[in-house]
Amino acid sequence: MTKGTSSFGKRHSKTHTTCRRCGKVSFHLQKKVCSSCGYPGAKMKRFNWGEKSKRRRTTGTGRMSYMKTVSRRFKNGFRENTTAPPKVKAAAASS
Repeated sequence: MTKGTSSFGKRHSKTHTTCRRCGKVSFHLQKKVCSSCGYPGAKMKRFNWGEKSKRRRTTGTGRMSYMKTVSRRFKNGFRENTTAPPKVKAAAASS
């Protein structure tokens, strides 16, 4: 048995498939764990030695459908179910 060309021809089974959470082909079929994000674990897998990896998947790289309104709502004190107070006109304020 050689360890080269003839051995590579026997490789036809898949070890990894697409992950439901991160979308990478990193979900191990026998272990049932994603090697990229750690699914089905509750927390996303991340390490301090992988600085670029953290940068790729951190807050702000996606849609931020909730987070993008938080800074504006914080500025106004998280008010709800009210109308905004009327703005004072510049001409009326000077006279």
